Amino acid sequence: MTDERALQELAEELEQSLALLGNYRQAVGDDLPIERLPSLLEQCQALCETPEAPLCVRSIHHFACSGGTLISKSLSALPNIVTLSEVDPLSQMQVSSEKSPPPTFAPTDLILGLRHAAREVDETLLAEVFNAGVRVSLEYLGRRGLYLLLRDHTHSQFCTERDPDERPTLYEILCNAFPVHSLVTVRHPLDSFLSLRLNGWILFSPATLEEYSQRYLSFLDRYGGLPVVKYEDFVADPEQVLAQMSEILNLPFNPMALDILQVIRLTGDSGRAGVRISSRPRRQVPAELETERAESLGYKALCDRLSYEL
Repeated sequence: MTDERALQELAEELEQSLALLGNYRQAVGDDLPIERLPSLLEQCQALCETPEAPLCVRSIHHFACSGGTLISKSLSALPNIVTLSEVDPLSQMQVSSEKSPPPTFAPTDLILGLRHAAREVDETLLAEVFNAGVRVSLEYLGRRGLYLLLRDHTHSQFCTERDPDERPTLYEILCNAFPVHSLVTVRHPLDSFLSLRLNGWILFSPATLEEYSQRYLSFLDRYGGLPVVKYEDFVADPEQVLAQMSEILNLPFNPMALDILQVIRLTGDSGRAGVRISSRPRRQVPAELETERAESLGYKALCDRLSYEL
């Protein structure tokens, strides 16, 4: 009886509500056009029937000491961005010559563990393990409306004693598994080389501007066809260039991202202190480097390719 009484009361309330709605319709007049409101159920069904967009990864590539951290911070401050900084699944910078144990304590690093396994594994497996992790991350983040941005650690491939041509790039690894939106950022090679020397990060030999320039050219060849953004353009007009990069990477743009850079933390933050985005004076060029850059054919070719003055 209780259920019947409750249903009766509900029916009476619905009838009263319909009567009120009818009175309201008469009050506003019958001459107004009646527009059918969209059905919430129909909208939900349409969303469910919409094919899922393919998993898409974003990546940014640059040499060390070329302003890449500042640019990556700015992209990371955009809405709903999750950035993995200094990524290279085939890097051997932490791999020792002895197979076991690993040179560092890295209990969460599956790839490093495979590198130091008792039985050697092929780098193809390492790339597949990496892409599997990226896929799971994309699926998880995508369900939450988040975007995955990978910042390449190109130094591992192009600025060590290893031959950079003996292995695929991060971009090539990703392209084998996903649609990829990517860009390359550059800085005047003299400025980046000066900073590289100051930080003690020259891991190749000979440690000359000519060798550095040849490696930079090799990097540009491997990433040829991708849009190139200059660090100097970014510091001259951060908002406009950030909007340009957002469009390239198909990311949501918000100029307010530039106001919160101080709270963004990324690895590789070795640049000069300060949160203000502005051009900085060039570091003093040693006399021997002045002579070298005047004679280096690779440096001249690099500046010409990137449209920088010598």
